Amino acid sequence: MERKPSDEALAAAERLAESFGFERVDPTGKATRVKAVFDSVASRYDLMNDLMSLGVHRLWKNAAVDWLAPRPGIRLLDLAAGTGDIADRVLDRVGGEGRVVSSDINTAMLVHGRDRALDKGWFGKLDFVCADAMALPFADQSFDAVTIAFGIRNVTHIDRALAEAHRVLVPGGRFLCLEFSKVVLPVLDRLYDSYSFTILPNLGRLVAGDAASYRYLAESIRRFPDQAAFAALIEAAGFEQVRYRNLSAGIAAIHSGWRL
Repeated sequence: MERKPSDEALAAAERLAESFGFERVDPTGKATRVKAVFDSVASRYDLMNDLMSLGVHRLWKNAAVDWLAPRPGIRLLDLAAGTGDIADRVLDRVGGEGRVVSSDINTAMLVHGRDRALDKGWFGKLDFVCADAMALPFADQSFDAVTIAFGIRNVTHIDRALAEAHRVLVPGGRFLCLEFSKVVLPVLDRLYDSYSFTILPNLGRLVAGDAASYRYLAESIRRFPDQAAFAALIEAAGFEQVRYRNLSAGIAAIHSGWRL
């Protein structure tokens, strides 16, 4: 049963659709600009993730897969799959016994993910599909689970991506999203802001040769709805039993919902 999201949740989603970081943009052109960001950082994406988080992103992704608890034979769609961190972890958990589709709107990211999959020996276990999360090229009720890690805040219209995730899930299927969120500790939030807007762009400039893209990434996190507002949007897409768990005092959060 679909629910109406709160005015706060709708406003947060609308602000995100009309923003490229802190810059206000026409939503119809946002996807092109986001694609340019990831084209720029693709070759250094994994290295930058380790440097930016001091490796903690690996623990967050492990926690997400722990909560997903995949079983052998799972049919998984990983959206905004990037270089394949979630798909790789899921295949490890199920011993390669499953069908996993890595989907991303950015071809450059998928190429790096394919290379990693070959290095890991997952040839034939993973399919790679370049697709927009807001208009997926998959039939209704095709997957047992849909995941997205650190990608949904880059989608122009969150509600459309959530509706598509709901559509392609089987009844009893699960949606799981790992994303940066709102820090819940007063002192930590100020320290995190300072890090995000000073150290992070400089790190991007030194390592990836691109300060602007990492400034956008920091700004996009601040534009993203907080934990409760995002949960309301997930419920509005028709998901049931929506829950979330904070990680590292809310620097990141995992949201879970079921299609019943």
